[in-house]
Amino acid sequence: MSEEPIPVMSPQRQAEREKLYQLIIELAYPATREVALLELSKKNDPDLAPMLWNSFGTSYTLLQEVVNVYPFISNPILNANQSNRVCYALTLLQCVAAHPGTRPAFLRGQIPVYVYPFISTTFKSKPFVQLRLNSLGVIGALAETDDTEAISFLLTSEVVPLCLSNMLKGSKLTKSAAILILEKILLNKTGLTYICETHDRFSRVAITLGKMTIRMMKYPWFRVLKHVVRCYLLLTENELARSALRVCLPDQLRDGTFSSAMQHDTCTKQWLKTLLKNLEPRAPAVMLQVVESPQGS
Repeated sequence: MSEEPIPVMSPQRQAEREKLYQLIIELAYPATREVALLELSKKNDPDLAPMLWNSFGTSYTLLQEVVNVYPFISNPILNANQSNRVCYALTLLQCVAAHPGTRPAFLRGQIPVYVYPFISTTFKSKPFVQLRLNSLGVIGALAETDDTEAISFLLTSEVVPLCLSNMLKGSKLTKSAAILILEKILLNKTGLTYICETHDRFSRVAITLGKMTIRMMKYPWFRVLKHVVRCYLLLTENELARSALRVCLPDQLRDGTFSSAMQHDTCTKQWLKTLLKNLEPRAPAVMLQVVESPQGS
């Protein structure tokens, strides 16, 4: 049997990798760390995650950047420079979380829980909004993967209550990021079962979705509305949740309140149509097969 030829790296690619290695080395030194964090956070290299995770001391350095900010988040004293710097580190952690080769070790190290204190903050200044948004990005990278191990970790570490809180109290962007995480959890069978397993878990989700629906009558935002509709639809795949939603689904989703907002989005209109069909008396749940919405919509 002939051996597979070893791929030859182009001079340009080799130079790019050497630059990445140099920046990773510079993370180790306080004098060069901030610039290195900034430059690495701009990179979109497929090899960056394993390079970061497997280089000596780099994970510790990134976590050090995270915990160094803890003393400043209990009061509204976090400034833009502090927020930006830790957000560069969070971007790199998100990169590691998203990569299939580094995600399992990332989870075994319990790294996501280090960002939970940031998601729990409630101050509304821009540095805090940016901090929450980047922290949700780390969690979103895990939820996006449809990896049952990742979903199970998020569920058992109680990330759902944090998302529900941000869905109600956050900025527009953090609301969107938080409900997208919830949607991805519900798309996973393990996640759907976990949320519908107890009355308390289901009711928290249903109450939050209901409040969001009612608020959108005053502050309409279609980007969030479509995720609300899909979350409700996914919940109807569980028999107990389906029975409960026949009673507690907001009237605004039944009476055409949002028809004009959905008129140009066939996908969301179909989700709502199937949701209402699933909630007809004694109707079995319809598993709707649709093309995923465009990324970031």
